[in-house]
Amino acid sequence: RSESYASIMSSVTLALLDAANDRDPVVQEQVRKSILTLGNQQPDKVLSMCQDYLLKHPKLVVGHRVVILQTIELVVKSRIDDISYPKIKSVIQLASDEMTKSKEVVPEWQQAASNILVAVGNKYINDIMEEILRKFQPGVLPHFFVVQTLANLSDSNVYGMVPFLNAIMGTMLPMLGMTKQDNMKWVFSSALCHFSESILEYLANLDKAPDPTVRKDTFSSEIYSAYDILFNSWMQSRESKLRLTVAEALGSMSHLMAHDKLEEQLPKLLPTILGLYKKNSEHYIISKSLCQILEASVNMGSRVLETQIDGLLVALHQQICSPMDFSNPPTVKNHNEVLRCFTILANTFPDRLMVFVLQRLENSNKRNRMGSLAVLRHLINSSTSIMETKRLLILASIRQPLADHSNKVKKRVVQVISAMAHHGYLELEGGDLLVRFIIQHCALPDTYHVQTTVTHYHISYLTPDQHDSLRSMCDNTLHLFTTTVGRLTDVLWPMLLCYLTPNQYANATTPLCKSLILLANKKQTAQEPNFIIDFNAQVLTLKLLKLMLHFPQVNAAFPFRCRGHGAPSLSLLHAISPNIHPKAEPLWENEIPKLVNYFEGLLKYTTVMYFLYRCIGVILQQCYNKELVRKQLQEILIGTRHNDAIERTGVAMGIGLCASSHLDGTLEKLEEFGKSDAFRKASGIFGLLKDKNDVDVEKMKSTLILCYGYVALHAPEDKLLTRIDSDILHNISKNFNTKVKQSALFIECFCTFQHIESWLSSGQDHERERAVKTTAELLQFYLDNLRVKNLVTFHNLGALVGRLAPRCTDPNPEVRRAAIDCIYRLMYIQLRYEGFSLDYKDDSVEGLLVVREKLSNPDHSVLYKTCSELTKIISKRLPQQQLSTLLFMLYDGLVDAQSNCSRASSVILNTLLKNRGAGLQDLVPEMLEVLHNRLQVIGEEQVKVAIGQSILILATQHLQTVVNTLVAYPLPYDSWSCEMWIALGADSTLALQIMEMIIEKLNVMVPYVDKKESMLRPGLTKVATSQPLAMTCALREMMLNGQSADAVAYLFPKLFSALLVRLGSSVGVQLPKDLNNICVSLCCVLSVAVEALRILLGRAQLDAVMKPLDQEGSLELSCCFLSHCGKIKCDHFEEAILSNRAMAKHAGPRLPSIVESLCPSLCNIYECQRITVTAFFSELLNHHVVTELMILDMLMNNMMERITDTCGTVRMLAVRGLGNIAVGSPEKVNKYAKELLAAMSSGMEENDDPGKLITLEAMSGMSKILLYLDQKNVHLLVENDEIRCASIMLLGNLSKFGSGEPVFKDQIHNVLVSLLLHLSDPNPQVVKACKYAMRICAPVIGSEQISAMFQNHLLEEKGLHHGEFINDLTKYLVRSKSFLYYKNTHRIAECLVMLLQDPDPLVRVKAAEAMGHFH
Repeated sequence: RSESYASIMSSVTLALLDAANDRDPVVQEQVRKSILTLGNQQPDKVLSMCQDYLLKHPKLVVGHRVVILQTIELVVKSRIDDISYPKIKSVIQLASDEMTKSKEVVPEWQQAASNILVAVGNKYINDIMEEILRKFQPGVLPHFFVVQTLANLSDSNVYGMVPFLNAIMGTMLPMLGMTKQDNMKWVFSSALCHFSESILEYLANLDKAPDPTVRKDTFSSEIYSAYDILFNSWMQSRESKLRLTVAEALGSMSHLMAHDKLEEQLPKLLPTILGLYKKNSEHYIISKSLCQILEASVNMGSRVLETQIDGLLVALHQQICSPMDFSNPPTVKNHNEVLRCFTILANTFPDRLMVFVLQRLENSNKRNRMGSLAVLRHLINSSTSIMETKRLLILASIRQPLADHSNKVKKRVVQVISAMAHHGYLELEGGDLLVRFIIQHCALPDTYHVQTTVTHYHISYLTPDQHDSLRSMCDNTLHLFTTTVGRLTDVLWPMLLCYLTPNQYANATTPLCKSLILLANKKQTAQEPNFIIDFNAQVLTLKLLKLMLHFPQVNAAFPFRCRGHGAPSLSLLHAISPNIHPKAEPLWENEIPKLVNYFEGLLKYTTVMYFLYRCIGVILQQCYNKELVRKQLQEILIGTRHNDAIERTGVAMGIGLCASSHLDGTLEKLEEFGKSDAFRKASGIFGLLKDKNDVDVEKMKSTLILCYGYVALHAPEDKLLTRIDSDILHNISKNFNTKVKQSALFIECFCTFQHIESWLSSGQDHERERAVKTTAELLQFYLDNLRVKNLVTFHNLGALVGRLAPRCTDPNPEVRRAAIDCIYRLMYIQLRYEGFSLDYKDDSVEGLLVVREKLSNPDHSVLYKTCSELTKIISKRLPQQQLSTLLFMLYDGLVDAQSNCSRASSVILNTLLKNRGAGLQDLVPEMLEVLHNRLQVIGEEQVKVAIGQSILILATQHLQTVVNTLVAYPLPYDSWSCEMWIALGADSTLALQIMEMIIEKLNVMVPYVDKKESMLRPGLTKVATSQPLAMTCALREMMLNGQSADAVAYLFPKLFSALLVRLGSSVGVQLPKDLNNICVSLCCVLSVAVEALRILLGRAQLDAVMKPLDQEGSLELSCCFLSHCGKIKCDHFEEAILSNRAMAKHAGPRLPSIVESLCPSLCNIYECQRITVTAFFSELLNHHVVTELMILDMLMNNMMERITDTCGTVRMLAVRGLGNIAVGSPEKVNKYAKELLAAMSSGMEENDDPGKLITLEAMSGMSKILLYLDQKNVHLLVENDEIRCASIMLLGNLSKFGSGEPVFKDQIHNVLVSLLLHLSDPNPQVVKACKYAMRICAPVIGSEQISAMFQNHLLEEKGLHHGEFINDLTKYLVRSKSFLYYKNTHRIAECLVMLLQDPDPLVRVKAAEAMGHFH
């Protein structure tokens, strides 16, 4: 039979090897996984077949060979300890031959073979080196990949390779002079770099090294000889890639050079490395190498370094001044390496470095100053002790950048101040100036604007942009000072109070109040004496105190000014009330919260009115009574609060909606309103005397102009064209000033655009071309006629760019060029709004002209690359407040009819999210909802993949928000929600974070609630809580993504524990009522946990565990068994414990962590969870692995504690587990004899045991234990034979009551061997008891032949030939199941091999997946 099974295994593996180069990549991947699964179970067998296959097919295509070689590598990696030594030797020979078979470099093929050698070298380094060195002979240039393999081996097995390196480098040195080809020079340089790094790692960990006598000078001579060739010859190469690799190698080698040699070379080496900055665009490698050289020089105490310091500082400063591009990681790495260089120099030349940096700080050039500030901040944070003596000098020098006008410089100054705060600078004299700088920029004025919307386009009048991001940064910094820098508390209190009253700090009131409230509460809670301010001792004079008391009252009178300072001002008044008067505190405790709530209500009122006016507009739109419409329009226009910009916008939108059905009446009413007395009220000399509370006529005019704009937007097209000049534009322009005429121009242009917008995405090329070209002309007209007197922001930029940018990849080249023209003009409109002159040319915007030329090339790859360049330009020029509008317009572009444009939208969208998505936290839920909706209508697979990337980017920046939003989606998750969760599994690092969050929450959340189902029915029903159910679904979907495998592997113990407990908590639990009717995919709560656990085991490649779980739904049965032990049918008892048994056999090293994770659940209040974990532990004790992994003591202690559990099922399972010790670890029985016998005795005397299940388990356990009890422990039993006899009789009698229960069947199977043994017991009473019990229990065995045999031969008074009886019984047992199982397996294998040739890729995938289970 074993030979037949081997035949099945061979045919399955051979079929998979044939299919390894399937034309479908999904099939190919599944075939690879299945071969790997088989290889993990039978590594020698599968490796032999792979080798034979390659040898028998010498002309196999490269791709096919690569797949098989990669599979060999994976098998070796995962099962290196289980592969026989002869097989290891043959694998080494195969990989070596494959790697060097072709003299030409074929990277994919030879790299795959090299990786096998590296994988084997992690354990069998001597055998690997024996083979490799045969192909690395003196005087002969080796194969490229021989050198590459040596380099990679030195990385993967440092301790194994370093002893060989001296000899390897000795052989290599003559080869360096023979090398002429650049690729060989590159691989030798790379190898020397790897060798040096390995040696350094070895030396840094000598305590762990096999040979602690190794020293640097062991390698110094060879390293210097190699250095001489690399520096003097290869560094002069014209090939930039080679130069960089040589530089990288020199950096690593410098640490191993003799001190005198390095000192001698430094005057030449340092200038050469610095000179590479000008020759190469990639600077990170150069800076890394320079950092290593400087570190080596400083470590040896170089004197020559001082002569090079000036050139070094200048070059490093130039690098630190180069702007970082966070979308380009090498620039960020270069920045960090340069900062490391400054740190190294600071430790040796602190005075010269500080003078240099502070001098550069005086340079007014923005880039120079920003670089100097970056260095200063880094030194303050990283070199605290060195900077200690220079704090006053730094404080004095920082004053000059404080006056810089550049926002970027100011932001960098704020970062420096933040660093200084953490290191005590602000407590020194002059530190108050830095605090004042922060507060000054917290007080930057708001960006005021009156805006309404034409679809996505704003009609705006703006004052200058006051740099919201800088102000926000200063707000956060002030909050940081208050909350995390404890040493500043006494500096800021009560100093911050002084900034509340001066008018220039009015806009900083809100952050100041919040910080002061935190300080006051902190001091009051700690009962610090200086909480009560001594106004006589402070700079706070009595006059200032009076002003302080008045300021909250004044702020409360105008609560929404200065960033809503009303509520924070009152809250501060409440916090400092003890400083004002003892009686003020109880009064304000009651009154101030009411006032704060009132202010919040006022704010809500404004938003509600905006909504209500729009509702009225919709109602009037549907109204047929013209008189009623006129009357309502009159009331709306008269009753509006024209000073409120939001309410004005709501009125205008409502009137515009009304005009869509009542254009004539609406225009007539607006004209009448424009001529009314309200507009003349403030005219003439008497207007000078009007009350300040009277409505501002200019604001009323603003309302009117907005109304006309929305009328033009919503009016029927056939009527609008005849009325726009005579009624709309005429009335807009006749009475208004230049500022309003500009607005009229805006309305005219964008209303026109509104009517051509739909043609932009037409299916006809000529219609799209005309629409885009018309838009370009419209924008040119607007640009030519635009006159801006004050600095304003173009609020429509984001929406217009979002509408037009996707057209830059339109299939029609004319449309592409016209779209670029549109964006070019939009950018210059924005620059005009920002105050730039008519003739100003912006370099980045001018770059669009270059992009325009590239768009002539129809190649898709060129178009998308160009699209990426376009996005960088847009990202650079787009204001932050426009970003959200642009993104939402791009979401619309994802469903563009032209696939080119929808793809372009996804490229632009993801590039913008990467660069600037970090500031969009508030919009994340809305963006996810839009992406969810778009997934439902997108058919383009590439765009779907891009949406997955969008979700990943958002999660990288706003992880908690994304997870919370997706978890809250309605259950059952639709297929699009599932796709979003699956996308989150694509990034292993991110998936790890999300899974940890979910596990943490699952472990503490309530799994279900008990609810009364009906007043007519007694009892409670368990109803699942939604959030844990949703999180289980989320885990299931994430694990479906193959990219999550690393995260799953790392978290496997926690994931398995959480899902196992979740599974136990799901048995007998119903879905919430709101899901019962709509739920299709969630057929029950249990199935969700089952499926998640199944996917987890598959992803962790525990196929041996999955195999029993896939048989007749045994996982579900296992759950029922765990929760209702003894209440399911006996014929399923064996399957019920298969999952736990398989875990014990195959989970191996993961088990200790799993057990540790499960232990807390044993004390859980939920019985189902305690039952689940106890059952799992009980089955683990059935296997010797718990002794091998040294977790037996932990499990034993837990089982002993559960003996007294309040739940009978838990007690029964604990008794079973203790009995299982005799099966899994019989050698430990005598160690725990006293505890085990006490537990069994207690179980047999159990009173609260209605079904006698605990008693049954105790008897069964006792029978197992007695088999291994030593003679010295026999005295622990009072009556050995009597107990045995009584136990067996009890088992027989119990069968009358438990024969129909699966749990009883399981017990009979467990004790059958013991009963058969006791048929030859020396005590005749025990033999009689065995015969009686076996006859009574015979029907439970499930075989009529065996039952008849027991009835006929096991009679109390009749003799028995024991050996013959056992032989006959064994034959019946074999025939009952095993033979049939074998026959079916053979047939299934043949069918699957045929299905692997099916034309449908999905069928081939499933066939390959199934074949992976044949082991």
